[in-house]
Amino acid sequence: QVHLLESGGGWVQAEGTLKLSCTASGFTYSSITLGWFRQVPGKAREGIAVTDNDADTLYADSMKCRFTITRANADNSLSLQMNNQKPDETGIYYCATHRKLLLSLSVPDFDIWGQGTQVTVSS
Repeated sequence: QVHLLESGGGWVQAEGTLKLSCTASGFTYSSITLGWFRQVPGKAREGIAVTDNDADTLYADSMKCRFTITRANADNSLSLQMNNQKPDETGIYYCATHRKLLLSLSVPDFDIWGQGTQVTVSS
């Protein structure tokens, strides 16, 4: 059974740093595209960054200078290092995956999701 589990969420002050992790199980990890998404209150879920099985990456423009996505096929893990966070980035952060040969930040392209982890950025 395919399963994604996020961890590392919590509280951080504005301009602070936080690192999220995602552990994948139930499929061949190295052959999939993985991504991080978030949903802040009152807004649609949006893509943050994705990485494919060649470790190519794609970032949302507003986050590519502050966030870093990293995957480690050896232990089926994915991480998101978040720097200089802003209060309006408070929300639920999700790990997601699909098996298409596509590097995309589009939510509908992803069909397997973790349960999410809460990130709260205080001012």
